[in-house]
Amino acid sequence: MNNKFTITTTKDVYECRFLTIATGYYGQHNTLEVEGADLPKVFHYFKEAHPYFDQDVVIIGGKNSAIDAALELEKAGANVTVLYRGGDYSPSIKPWILPNFTALVNHEKIDMEFNANVTQITEDTVTYEVNGESKTIHNDYVFAMIGYHPDYEFLKSVGIQINTNEFGTAPMYNKETYETNIENCYIAGVIAAGNDANTIFIENGKFHGGIIAQSMLAKKQTPLES
Repeated sequence: MNNKFTITTTKDVYECRFLTIATGYYGQHNTLEVEGADLPKVFHYFKEAHPYFDQDVVIIGGKNSAIDAALELEKAGANVTVLYRGGDYSPSIKPWILPNFTALVNHEKIDMEFNANVTQITEDTVTYEVNGESKTIHNDYVFAMIGYHPDYEFLKSVGIQINTNEFGTAPMYNKETYETNIENCYIAGVIAAGNDANTIFIENGKFHGGIIAQSMLAKKQTPLES
């Protein structure tokens, strides 16, 4: 064994001594179990806001992905309604974006409904219940930002161990170096958090690269086995 990884892509084949996997948290979206959830106007990933100018947009959810999307859509001129089943703002919302969002809600730039459970989606409406009262609003597009979970199949195919914890599951790795149970194979970014998406963000995950690089540099002092 030469202690190297072989990576095969659609373009080429590469060999390397060190491998870092940063495939992210958003591999699979959680399922919205309501009538009409499979309509073409329902999305689970938010990419850009400009196509939704002057459109009636419902965002289902109330955590970071939902709040980020609402801010971008409002800025682009969409008519935004956020439907969140919780009774108050989630404590997991990043504190540097919440004030902007609440200001828009307070100034009626964004409609925010707490304790809201969506019951039906049609081509031009969304129906939901708040404390037993049914409401129907006009709607052009829906973003169901109700959470995601990592796709572990690639990690498993490499041989990375997936452990069970209080949040569900997470890859096995050294918390100080981000090296997995596979020697010289690292993970970086939000994939390291497993099912707990509220511990690693872009803002702190960006430091993983430096930590991993330091570990690799230390290992380079050890020659490869022939």
